Amino acid sequence: MKDPAGNIVFYLICGLILTYLILPIFIVVPISFSSSSYLKFPPDGFSLRWYSNYMNSRLWVSSTILSLKVAFLTTLFSTLIGVPASIALVRHRFKGRTVLFGLIMSPLVVPIIISAIAIYFLFSDLRLIGSVAGLVLGHSLLAFPKVVVVVTATLKGFDVNLEHAAMNLGANPLRTFKEITFPIIRPGVISGALFAFITSFDELIITMFICGTSLTLPKRMWDGLRLEIDPTIASVSTILIVISILLLLGIEMMRRRGAVIKGI
Repeated sequence: MKDPAGNIVFYLICGLILTYLILPIFIVVPISFSSSSYLKFPPDGFSLRWYSNYMNSRLWVSSTILSLKVAFLTTLFSTLIGVPASIALVRHRFKGRTVLFGLIMSPLVVPIIISAIAIYFLFSDLRLIGSVAGLVLGHSLLAFPKVVVVVTATLKGFDVNLEHAAMNLGANPLRTFKEITFPIIRPGVISGALFAFITSFDELIITMFICGTSLTLPKRMWDGLRLEIDPTIASVSTILIVISILLLLGIEMMRRRGAVIKGI
């Protein structure tokens, strides 16, 4: 028999935690529409001047374009190596498989500052500091494991008999993957790619060590907080919040689609 008092306490605690996590959004968003010339809450009046300032600023726009470019390349790179890695880990039994999986997941466990320092010294020798390639490789260190986790979870629920049936009917492994495997795991692949995009687009710590003179959007925001502190930062934050919500909704849609396909 369920305890009503226990349920009330449980939901109350969950509500308090969610409120604590969401509360900053209800502060940042109103500030982004402020007519004040500095960060102030509650705002004095309503204005879109800071969104206009963001759109018309060459520095902010160039940083946004760089972040989008790096995030897109990171997503592409992480997905192209993450999907084959997941298939190898799930479908094949080989010595050291558990160790290999642990190594792939290690960037998610090791403190990011440690990874950033290690990447800095490595990329300094390779002369990748300040390059787009360096940013992509650095961000992929964090994005790649997330692709592997999502795609691996999708493959765990995949019925391999479908592949066996296709190959028994004469399809080679490549055609089997193209026409049978990939269409079924596609929602998981897209979800992993979206996670990789979010990870790269929002990454700051590694970027601070290897970006050089090139500033991504998070790095530009960090510098703005230290040097300028005007509501443009709040408007950019609001835009990022909206983008994150849309991407998370897309991931949820892919998850539900994948569940429907597996059910079929």
